[in-house]
Amino acid sequence: MQPSRDIRRLVDIMAALRDPKTGCSWDVEQSFETIVPYTLEEAYEVADAIERHDAEDLREELGDLLLQVVYHSQLAAERGLFTFEDVVEGITRKMVRRHPHVFGDAVARSAGSAKGQWERIKAEERAEKAARRSDLAARVDPSTECDDPWSGNAAERPRQLLDAIPPNFPALMLALKVQEKAAKVGFDWDAAEPIREKIEEEFEEFDAAFAEGDRDEMEKEFGDILFSLVNLGRFYKLDPEKALRGCVVKFRDRFGYIEETLARRGRSLDEASLAEMEALWIDAKSHRSKTAQPAVETTRTSG
Repeated sequence: MQPSRDIRRLVDIMAALRDPKTGCSWDVEQSFETIVPYTLEEAYEVADAIERHDAEDLREELGDLLLQVVYHSQLAAERGLFTFEDVVEGITRKMVRRHPHVFGDAVARSAGSAKGQWERIKAEERAEKAARRSDLAARVDPSTECDDPWSGNAAERPRQLLDAIPPNFPALMLALKVQEKAAKVGFDWDAAEPIREKIEEEFEEFDAAFAEGDRDEMEKEFGDILFSLVNLGRFYKLDPEKALRGCVVKFRDRFGYIEETLARRGRSLDEASLAEMEALWIDAKSHRSKTAQPAVETTRTSG
């Protein structure tokens, strides 16, 4: 089988890898659940290539991420859930439907028709999704014992507001998303001061847990502190994931300066004292601000 620019070739390769008789033994053993870590990893590697402004890496990582979409689609096709073509059809339908001002008729493209369109579109999408769920459940024999959670035979509790947010998001992003979702129905702070007071309250509770030596409670209170800090950032329209990532980039850059400087002096990190490293850290703050590369500077925070 030869490489190709045709997406169908990638779909065929994935099907061949999953063939129980002639495929790759590792690929045959995989499931939705075992592939998830790789899907997340590839998404982060795409983000990393963008942050580094590396076009060649971005091209490669986008291919790896596309493979994940094809992989999950193949797993679904084998279970009779949906195919890669269904995925493509679904997203193209969504994009056309959500942009009537681009793809619609003259009336839909007029500025005056925009009012109420979004609510109507979302309602149509929810109705279609409910219909597809019902169709999947109807294809399963209810008299058959089935432990497969993907079969549609499992009882499902009513969907709640926050269920729309994937729980395996990175923790900071997850906190931001659930707060934003709750805020849409009015469950939100209307000023920054109460949030600051809440943060102080959480620190007091953390200190109390520390005084009692209760590490489980300390962890809970530390989580409350982080959640409240996300709330404060959200109030000021700051992305906590981006802010912390920028801080980590800055830390790595400055710590790298320490290591580089010590190496030029013929010393290692293990040989340096804390006072020596702190002095170099202060030097790095001014030195790196003058020599930083653009790719790093775009994600750096002040301070």
